[in-house]
Amino acid sequence: MSTHTTSATDRSPGGLANKSLRFAGSAIGMLILVGLLLVAGATIAIPAIIGATPLAVLTSSMEPTYPPGTLVVVRPTPADEIRVGDVITFQLKSGQQAVVTHRVVENAVNSSGEHVFQTQGDHNPSPDVQPVREVQLKGKLIYAVPALGWVQNALNGDTRALLIPFIAGGLFLYAAITLVRAAVDRRKAKSPSPNCAYGRSQLRHE
Repeated sequence: MSTHTTSATDRSPGGLANKSLRFAGSAIGMLILVGLLLVAGATIAIPAIIGATPLAVLTSSMEPTYPPGTLVVVRPTPADEIRVGDVITFQLKSGQQAVVTHRVVENAVNSSGEHVFQTQGDHNPSPDVQPVREVQLKGKLIYAVPALGWVQNALNGDTRALLIPFIAGGLFLYAAITLVRAAVDRRKAKSPSPNCAYGRSQLRHE
């Protein structure tokens, strides 16, 4: 007596290759999604939540700690809370937009009771010529992320207003597609294949 069985499975080279490609595509897509979310969080969401301002380092004066392209997030801080060693952002001249981010190397109070800061770039051999007055102070550095300063510059002004809705919409759309695809794949995995059922019942005894 001999027993013959026939069964159709999804273990062919083509089937395995398709599964591998689908898995790789999903993994890459998830990495891109996570990366975009992290970038959006660091440059937009977190600064907005904590009331801070994202800025980009454009010069080498703070190397090696904060090289050009670094994203620095600065939050308004009272002058009496600034300590030696803190990194602050300040206006070159009070009321002007141009700002500099340097480290405090000396903290003093003048005869008028105003806090005055001596600053210096980490890469610079000597302190800045002019001390920083309270009215020039924009805030203290809260956190920094390498390379994201270039992204921050690209998302400034009108570009930010145009791109943010598209990025947000794309992220939500991709997330929805990923969830639907995963649900479909799980349902297919749980459903018995007709070919497999036929193969199990195709038993012939001789």
